[in-house]
Amino acid sequence: MKKQPQAEQCQSPQAPLPSDSFAIDSLPIDALYDEFKSAIKDHHLVVESDTGSGKSTRLPLWCAEPESDGRRRRVLVVEPRRVACLALASFVGELAKGSLSKGARPLNVGHAIRFDSTVDENTDIAFVTPGIALRWLSMDGLSLQHNGIDEKAGLACFDTVIIDEFHERRWDTDLLLALLKKRAQHRLILTSATIDGARLNDYLSDSIGVKSKRLLAKGRMFHVELTYQSMDSQQLPDISSLEQKVKTALTSLLSKTTGDVLVFLPGKREIQSCLQACQSLALSTSSAGSTPHIDLVALHGGISATEQQSLLANADTQRVIFATNIAETSLTIPGVTAVIDSGLERRTHQRNGRTVLSLARISRASTDQRKGRAGRTQAGLCVRLWGEHAPLEAMTPPELQREELVEPMLAAACSGVRLAELTFVDAINSKPLAIAESRLLAMGAIDNQGKVTAHGRKLFPLPIDTQFAHLISAMPDDECTELMVDLAAAISVPQRLYQQPTAEYDVKSLHEWEPLGCDAFTLVKLIREPAVDFVNIDHHGIKEARRLANQIRQGLGLPKLNKAAVLDRKSEALRTRWLLAVIKALPELAFVRRIKRVQALGNGFSEVQIGRDSRFSAELKDYAGKEAAIAAVVFDQHSIAGKGVKQTLNLASIMAPISTQLICQAGLGEDRLAENKERSSTRKVLIERLYAGRVIDSRFERASGEQATEAIARSIIQGRELSGVAKRLTADIAAWNIWFALGKTAEFENEIKQPLVLDTYLKDKLVQLGVESFEDLSLLEGDDLLFDGIPDWQREEFDQLYPAVLQLPELKLTVAYEPKRKLVILDYVKGGRKQGPTRWELPRWIGWKIQYRKASRVIDIK
Repeated sequence: MKKQPQAEQCQSPQAPLPSDSFAIDSLPIDALYDEFKSAIKDHHLVVESDTGSGKSTRLPLWCAEPESDGRRRRVLVVEPRRVACLALASFVGELAKGSLSKGARPLNVGHAIRFDSTVDENTDIAFVTPGIALRWLSMDGLSLQHNGIDEKAGLACFDTVIIDEFHERRWDTDLLLALLKKRAQHRLILTSATIDGARLNDYLSDSIGVKSKRLLAKGRMFHVELTYQSMDSQQLPDISSLEQKVKTALTSLLSKTTGDVLVFLPGKREIQSCLQACQSLALSTSSAGSTPHIDLVALHGGISATEQQSLLANADTQRVIFATNIAETSLTIPGVTAVIDSGLERRTHQRNGRTVLSLARISRASTDQRKGRAGRTQAGLCVRLWGEHAPLEAMTPPELQREELVEPMLAAACSGVRLAELTFVDAINSKPLAIAESRLLAMGAIDNQGKVTAHGRKLFPLPIDTQFAHLISAMPDDECTELMVDLAAAISVPQRLYQQPTAEYDVKSLHEWEPLGCDAFTLVKLIREPAVDFVNIDHHGIKEARRLANQIRQGLGLPKLNKAAVLDRKSEALRTRWLLAVIKALPELAFVRRIKRVQALGNGFSEVQIGRDSRFSAELKDYAGKEAAIAAVVFDQHSIAGKGVKQTLNLASIMAPISTQLICQAGLGEDRLAENKERSSTRKVLIERLYAGRVIDSRFERASGEQATEAIARSIIQGRELSGVAKRLTADIAAWNIWFALGKTAEFENEIKQPLVLDTYLKDKLVQLGVESFEDLSLLEGDDLLFDGIPDWQREEFDQLYPAVLQLPELKLTVAYEPKRKLVILDYVKGGRKQGPTRWELPRWIGWKIQYRKASRVIDIK
């Protein structure tokens, strides 16, 4: 339907604009101008104001105004999201052109995000993302060779740093603030609509005594009528029947407003399902055969910048915008007069040492932010899909308490500080700190003192995950490096680059195009080669992946992507060489199938399930009917909460099939002696290679060292060598263990003061005697291995009083003694006797309690 004119925007509290300010409409934040300009001279600032007050556009301009001596302060504005960074830089740049100061030079406003930077030495105000700010900060005071990957002169040239939307509590903004506070070289300003201002104000005072001041401004907010859809006032936000709940709420709102409706949902999957479920509402507003008068659109991190920008512009038709929490604070969408809030988001948290992405209920602070989106330009409506008195948490926990700390630790180290030594608004837990330190040490990115190494400093500027940066640097040649760069780029973009086909013809075409069922090669081929028509490709994602690949290639001095080799059936040698280098660099990426659960794979430390988006065969046969690979390199996985409180389910999404021989070639796994596989004729034994609980290789060889000792001991125990020795040793050691349990070892000066195990005793004895091969056995007599335990003159009497085995009529028993409980336990071995033993058949055992145990039945013998 056609939109109606919106109500006249409310006027902010009147405050005279300074003569050297900018000719733009008055905003609520303007009331703070004089107080702000006075406080910024000697204080850091915490600025709290409602959404729409103008803080993101006004404060940078105020900070950049000339001082009394004519000097301008250079301002860095850190925005948590790229789209907000670009939009604000463009808007503030236009405002800056309207400077009213006569003769004053117009402000130069620039931006810096991944792939794109307009910041130079003449920039007065720079809008940047947190990742860019951290990289620039790490360059302060360093004289490193430029590597072409967004490196600048550092942050030292900026006088003021504004961290916007700090309430999101991202790890990179929390870390940036902690580092800047420790350095005490900049005037710091934090802004947010929802924040614990008093606590943050106390925290912000820096190490050289500069105090912080808290400023509050009223925002521009119309009344928002709030309703709760659930009839149960205690009902928490819930994913069940979400599409129907949204459709019901939307049906009601469309009859009450002609403005845009913003629907907050937890993720892309829910956006697609709800958008599809509500299609009928759009069609019902139009006449048959005409264009719908309501546009249903999606807003999430995976859409293109062009699509995002179109959503930030006014529209002629009414829109229903299905969005993630990207629309909660970072973006202002004009025309929104109604909000439907699911109360849900996808949030990371620590679970069993891993960062897990799971569905979570939002905090009360987030519900207020979402509601506020309906009252920016006129009175609005908000429908919450849960109960009015649902017990939601007050604030969302910061990311530093919810995620792995590898990236923050490396970023801190590159700035010359150990992460554990920094003071944060909220303290970091020790366990994820230890895990991150262990991983970075294994990569060689930090040393034992926590300082960054040359290798670590090389990894940090790469605009990808530290793990992939490490793999790129570990490749043995340019061909392998190019493969790793292209794969890292494909994995690093937020979009999934393709969807697997379901039609049989398309499935066959995909297999012919990439016959190995390798997710890694599939992704690399997609960004290196022209588009194919048998898979559904995300062209925007492919374009972004290619840009990232070319950026990294340029920084590393590699040829451009269009010069890359085509991957075909002749590339198997390259693929093997590449994957071997990957496994050697990060052994934990190599997984093998479980024997009984073929859809699960392990690496000795963790387990993954084959994700539904992976081409790796979930069966024992692959698409062509051949035996499927039992091992894979898992380049990417994500974790979700499983059943129960502590279970974590790891889903492998990017897998590359490999042979178990490649794992052996990388030197992974441990050798063990196979059971009962000695070749008596050749004196060779079977050695098995074990990895993650599975035998991945075996070979016959002449035993030596510990393996020879184990094989010889086992042959003796099983009676294949020195016949009769094992039987006597078994009896002697059993008697000794009873003797020991009764505390009789103190009566004699025997060196052995502990119970014995036959296998262990025999191996120790062989080593003591210098037996290193089967040939050495010919030099021994059986008596050389016998155990000198209970004195001979006491042995016969002791065996009668405390036998280890009892043979009764039609009943054989083993005997166990528990001296502390004065308990004798008789265990059934064999015999046709139906009744248990009687007391008169047994040794005296004066003062002992006697029990007879057969299967699960235990009876007392009196």
